[in-house]
Amino acid sequence: MASLRLEGIRAGILEPVHLALAAGELVFVSGPSGSGKSLLLRAVADLDPHQGEARIDDTPRSAMSAPEWRRRVGLLPAESHWWEDAVGGHFPKPSPRATENESETTRLLARLGFGPEVLGWSVLRLSTGERQRLALARLLIKGPEALLLDEATANLDPVNRERVENLVQDYRRDRAAAVLWVGHDPEQRRRLDGWRLIIRDGRLQREP
Repeated sequence: MASLRLEGIRAGILEPVHLALAAGELVFVSGPSGSGKSLLLRAVADLDPHQGEARIDDTPRSAMSAPEWRRRVGLLPAESHWWEDAVGGHFPKPSPRATENESETTRLLARLGFGPEVLGWSVLRLSTGERQRLALARLLIKGPEALLLDEATANLDPVNRERVENLVQDYRRDRAAAVLWVGHDPEQRRRLDGWRLIIRDGRLQREP
């Protein structure tokens, strides 16, 4: 279980953001292009310079190393980054015996519509939607306690959108993970039972 609290997070055009997400709570953030939605997630993930403090379960970011924070607070960016030639290079390395991580990788891939053979694919052959789903699996295998999702289903067809939604919902329920999701679809918000915040003129506001 993990709560997430933002205390005066400020970056770029954003005014200071104060927000508390309880363990298992889902909040959608929307707003015009360029309003600072991705900027907010990157600041919370401590990837960009910012002011203020973020806490997970009352432990401040400043009290832990950057790698530890990014393991516990996982960011799925709108455009994923790939540094190995093959998909499998981004997942736990195989060993002579089956391991818990490997079985979890296989399970996550199956939930997202992939067989284990995808690990041998070249990253170059992946479509945008395939990269998006695989980046989510790559994130969840690390077991983050809170999720920052930037347009997680923007490039997906209805079948794969449902797969991602179901997986995130199950993860949120099973881990009691707080979820901050940049997205604009009101139907998705209703399906996932989240509430909405809007960024207007650099300010994060509750939906009227």
